[in-house]
Amino acid sequence: MALVRVTVLLLVAAVTSTSGLAGEVHVAVAANFAAPMKSLATAFERESGHRAIISLGATGQLAAQIRQGAPYGVLLSADAAIPRKLASEGYALAETQRTYAIGRLVLWSRDANYVDAKGDVLRRGDFRRVAIANPKLAPYGAAAQQTLRALGVLEKLRPKIVEGANINQAFKFVASGNAELGFVALSQVMTDGELNSGSAWIVPAHLHESIKQDVILLAKGKDHPAALALLRYLDSKPAREIIRLYGYELP
Repeated sequence: MALVRVTVLLLVAAVTSTSGLAGEVHVAVAANFAAPMKSLATAFERESGHRAIISLGATGQLAAQIRQGAPYGVLLSADAAIPRKLASEGYALAETQRTYAIGRLVLWSRDANYVDAKGDVLRRGDFRRVAIANPKLAPYGAAAQQTLRALGVLEKLRPKIVEGANINQAFKFVASGNAELGFVALSQVMTDGELNSGSAWIVPAHLHESIKQDVILLAKGKDHPAALALLRYLDSKPAREIIRLYGYELP
């Protein structure tokens, strides 16, 4: 009986110790990465026992929240510049910054016959509104603006541009029909190489700056087991496969 009692006590202690290792990490995530992050969070919890609590927004908005004391432990940015700036200001650990995905910009319409394979619809300009994310806050919005400038149509189309606070809002403008077309993230309209609906033109990468999306450990995530585990998980083969399936290129 004594042996049985000791064995049970050891098992209870082991379970208690293991459950005590699990934790939660608040993660600030660029809006374009919403869909893959939800899949990653589910797989991460299954793999590690830790839970990722996701907050979405334009990268600039998330940076402002971090500076104001938001409890984020990890930032998944839509660019490389903002994590670097946060590190220089003492809000993040510079040595942990790395690229987790390279985003692709796409011109999309919910109408299956609206956007042509070369994006010539932009030169025709026979639409009322084109949606983009705020270029001052969202890297995908900046890339959209750069694309319009490279095509020589920015000034012509400026009166027709409607800005969303982030890439999700830009997508909603188009999905609702409030804008006939708009620049969104490839991951919002395609899965595993297949267009989910409508029509789209994948913007050639040379028309805008590379959308290198960087992750960084924030000061509030330093020595936090769940935050550190998430950083490790993002480098794993299963995580990279999830990211690829949503239309991102891998670094």
